[in-house]
Amino acid sequence: MSTTLITGASLLGERTADVLVVDGVVREIGSAASMSVSAGAVDETIDADGLVALPGLVDLHTHLREPGREDAETIRTGSAAAAVGGYSAVFAMANTQPVTDTPEKAEEIWRRGREAGLVDVMPVGSVTKGLAGEELSEIGLMARSKARVRVFSDDGRCVHDSQLMRRALEYVTAFDGVISQHSQDPKLADGTACCHEGELSGRLGLPGWPDAAEEVVVARDVMLAKQTGGRVHVAHVSTPGSLEVIRWAKSKGVQVTAEVTPHHLVLTTDLLQDYDTVYKVNPPLRPSEYAEELRAALADGTIDVVATDHAPHVVHDKEHAFADAAFGMLGLETALAVVSDVMVQSGRMSWADVARVMSTRPAEIARLEGHGRPLAEGEPANLVLVDPSRSLTVDRAASASLSRNNPWHGRTLTGAVRATMLRGRITARDGQLA
Repeated sequence: MSTTLITGASLLGERTADVLVVDGVVREIGSAASMSVSAGAVDETIDADGLVALPGLVDLHTHLREPGREDAETIRTGSAAAAVGGYSAVFAMANTQPVTDTPEKAEEIWRRGREAGLVDVMPVGSVTKGLAGEELSEIGLMARSKARVRVFSDDGRCVHDSQLMRRALEYVTAFDGVISQHSQDPKLADGTACCHEGELSGRLGLPGWPDAAEEVVVARDVMLAKQTGGRVHVAHVSTPGSLEVIRWAKSKGVQVTAEVTPHHLVLTTDLLQDYDTVYKVNPPLRPSEYAEELRAALADGTIDVVATDHAPHVVHDKEHAFADAAFGMLGLETALAVVSDVMVQSGRMSWADVARVMSTRPAEIARLEGHGRPLAEGEPANLVLVDPSRSLTVDRAASASLSRNNPWHGRTLTGAVRATMLRGRITARDGQLA
């Protein structure tokens, strides 16, 4: 029997209590003095005075690169970065080499995640075979596999064929799955588009990425979800127009959810003026007024989830002219601190709200059992302890990830992960694996 006692934790930042964890389950919450275990029977005591306890974080949008690009990230190193960042579960996107489009490939990702043992790695199945946008993947077989795939996405590419998207939404209703859409109309923003369309893109000579390229796909997809009764999830929402569509759809009872990335909450398009490729991401960074609208939408519930879109790249994939460099940036180790800094420290969200958008809702959307659960007796002990007042200066060289394309390098953020627990086992402490 394994027993851990966490003392003096502030549960969701609301009340202080001691938490007794036995064999991976929260056994008791209250005062240690009145708990049914003697001090000698406790294997480890964690002093959590001044720390906030949250359910382990769940990331709906992670790129782990394995198989195919193990030079940029592996399931093991990505899991390590996730654990350090406070995550107990991550969803691994399908745009690997080969693509996760069969039950065998999904089960292999799931198996390797279990072998790493640091977080629960849940494979995302592709919507179309090979991400080609022409024929549906083996969606039903992936759903019935050992991996129990419930999230499907061609992320990195848009499912732009309306009939194919309709069929996918209809298909997943049979097992309550969800389609996560990369909203980018390829006729309005092709693969070269890399800068928010506006004065800056023109001045820098970079191909523009107009708002409408995202918004027309979001609008189409919510209408298809309305037609089919299927669930659609809008990945990395970035424009005010998309928020308007999502608000309208929710008001009509359409089954639509949305995520925002930490970088779109804070980083803005003016950072591209020096052509620094660490800031090249898809969709692109937007103006400051867009970031403000995204923060407001996260606070009011229009946006359901914060998801990292953790996208590691080796140095040589970023060391190109801006237009030719790879899209993407790291996010797993810094996401919670960014949200703490911009949303909690500003008073726009409580720690209970953070638990909702970074744990509870992601798990609900993905139909992931055992995660995002209340901090209550009898629940799985998937927890993260956060120091809400501790500042950290981000150092890309200290990352658990194999890659170093970290847009937060050198920035000081407030809200440090002190410990992460997966089913009662400490996986990370103070920025290092346990």
